[in-house]
Amino acid sequence: MAKWNKFPHDQKAITYAGDALKKNWDALHKGDNEPYPKDPGMQEAWRQFHAGNFEAATKNGGTVAAKATTIYATHLETKDAAKVKYFQDAMELASALIKTEPKNPNAHYQYAYAAGRYSQSISVMKALKEGYGGKIKSALETAIKLDAKHADAHTAMGAYHAEIIDKVGALVGKLTYGANKDGAVEHYEKAIKLNPASPIAHIEYANGLLMLFGDKEEDKAVKFYEKATKMKAKDAMDVLDIAMANDELED
Repeated sequence: MAKWNKFPHDQKAITYAGDALKKNWDALHKGDNEPYPKDPGMQEAWRQFHAGNFEAATKNGGTVAAKATTIYATHLETKDAAKVKYFQDAMELASALIKTEPKNPNAHYQYAYAAGRYSQSISVMKALKEGYGGKIKSALETAIKLDAKHADAHTAMGAYHAEIIDKVGALVGKLTYGANKDGAVEHYEKAIKLNPASPIAHIEYANGLLMLFGDKEEDKAVKFYEKATKMKAKDAMDVLDIAMANDELED
């Protein structure tokens, strides 16, 4: 693959050298409840991830490699074909991890997250025809079963319901894919309750409201975007998400 694009923002406030990573770990991972790694190499990989050095974060494998690949492709890769390939790579990384660590909720979540972004990149309707709807739902259900307080998985499940209904309608969405508006809102609300300082939880809820209810909930969606823009970024992913929220408001 081509050389990865560099993180385009100041990294000083999101570099967790030495013991700073462990001290800030709980706040950094409130969304996914990732356990603090014992292996120094994996600790360094997460340091690189949080600082926005996504390519360096992939070197040791694990959930950090899948997450770094997906976040990079979502925010920093500019070529559509490369995005698709990175999402496929992340799905493969997560699938391999599921085989070796079937009870790791983040293995299942990272698969669903990468598959969701992949679906958006090739068109959700095409992805549904390829069977990704069921795969994503199953992976998220497993992640939540293994960790009921996995905020990011609840956000992703809310997005699953909203995307399905937006693309195929409420009736087909419910009968074929088990998607419904109440389910979407319930998962979004739970995610924000579990991780109230998460920019992406608020952004995805806003996106979901617009997909599910259109103009009727536009004011509420705008408030969620605005709230996200005012949050303090804890790491590179937050920085990128907050920038995305600002872009949504400008549109």
